[in-house]
Amino acid sequence: MIILSIESSCDETAAAVTLDGRTVLANEVFSQADLHALYGGVVPEIASREHIKAVDKLADAALRTAGIGKTDIDAIAVTYAPGLIGALLVGVSFAKSAALGLGVPLIPVHHMRGHIAANYIAFPELEPPFLCLVVSGGHSMIVGADSYTSFRIIGTTRDDAAGECFDKVARVLGLGYPGGPAIDKLAQSYTGNPVNFNLPIGRVDGREFDCSFSGLKTVIVNIAHNAVQKGEALDKAALTSAFSQAVSDALVPRTIEAAIRFGYDKIAVAGGVAANSRIRADLERACSEKMLALYRPPLKLCADNAAMIGCQGYYEFLAGTRAGSDLNGIASLSIERGYQHP
Repeated sequence: MIILSIESSCDETAAAVTLDGRTVLANEVFSQADLHALYGGVVPEIASREHIKAVDKLADAALRTAGIGKTDIDAIAVTYAPGLIGALLVGVSFAKSAALGLGVPLIPVHHMRGHIAANYIAFPELEPPFLCLVVSGGHSMIVGADSYTSFRIIGTTRDDAAGECFDKVARVLGLGYPGGPAIDKLAQSYTGNPVNFNLPIGRVDGREFDCSFSGLKTVIVNIAHNAVQKGEALDKAALTSAFSQAVSDALVPRTIEAAIRFGYDKIAVAGGVAANSRIRADLERACSEKMLALYRPPLKLCADNAAMIGCQGYYEFLAGTRAGSDLNGIASLSIERGYQHP
């Protein structure tokens, strides 16, 4: 089954062609990161306009790369939730028009389900059930993937997502946007002894698998501002190293404990923050100690892309998920909720 998939939930426009869910024939991505870096973060209106400019060209490029024609497409998959509503509507509108024009099914895909499905592309042997640590710019969750289309949230963040925290810390330290790669690069450059900045690891009473990152973000901001106000030099490499470790310490032990508690012997990681070298290394070490299988997709599949949407779309299609021309974008939607026709 050949699926043309579209992703436009934030600041990457993407189109892909996949075969039977796990084989990628084309995966085209246009990133707006350089444009939004001028403003220190994503500007929703600009993102929507850039999606409009790029989506049709990327779809055509994906077909050319895959070496197929429009009549070879069996279905269209599209991210419909969650994300920036204006950005989502661009992809949804294009996908609805394409499905109608080609006379093929339209498959609505939850963005975070797509991130989890990136692991199926990287690891053909991986099948549910497994536990997945999903960490991106807008989400931080420990999710039980009990089937290809059945998910349960075991733990989540109560405030900021880890990726959002990375971006805000990078901004206050003058490292630019996107913050994750910049912080990771600077943190890796630090070779000195760990510095005790007294960074907090948030905990939620009665919810041991939930996280909180707002306190950590606030402490980093205060450290940076205090240094400026006092005219003191700030070792940004040491601070970003300590910050990265604090984020990992908030995520990795909870993930391992959740796997043991709920009987999962496989752990996957997904989302843009899954590219962070500290988190990846700590997960590998912890899984090795507990004899748990670990699946970490390559960096290019951690970021937003359409191949992951096509992969998850295939399994949604097999489960009977279809949408009509009344499909709409949804800014916020739990990963646990399957698509419900209006």
